[in-house]
Amino acid sequence: MNYKEFFAKISNKDIVIPVDLSSIPKRSHSEVLDNEALFQLPLICLIILTMVGSTRKPIVSQIGQLVGESIQLSMPAFKKSKQHIGWSSNLRVRTVKAITFLERANLIEINNRKGRASITDLGKRVVKYAMDTDSELSQNLAAIRIAYRNICVSNKLKTVL
Repeated sequence: MNYKEFFAKISNKDIVIPVDLSSIPKRSHSEVLDNEALFQLPLICLIILTMVGSTRKPIVSQIGQLVGESIQLSMPAFKKSKQHIGWSSNLRVRTVKAITFLERANLIEINNRKGRASITDLGKRVVKYAMDTDSELSQNLAAIRIAYRNICVSNKLKTVL
């Protein structure tokens, strides 16, 4: 049985899965987004691809910090947070894992001489696909792209002053 056959057969049957909602602990609004929710490798990979695909190529050693700052600036639950996820060691470790995956999957290339990451054609197609869908993911990636651009502009202004 393949995927399509499974769903064709199951859609014809009246199946109900009971769920006891009283056993699920209720969470307050402040607990909805925490560090663990954001440290999922697919999300980090897409954020890195979005950054690397921009005109301002990030320095590889700064990507972990930039991912954290971009998340903090673009997601409402973290805008006034005291967590400062840009400094999170857990995020930085997962960012290294994400960069390693992206490089092995030929989605990004790391130029060791310049210390900067660049996106490949395959990586561009992945980002384009994620951004072209009208979804919450594409909206969040667009917000992260804007936050990353603002961080780069702010850093450039700091060096000029």
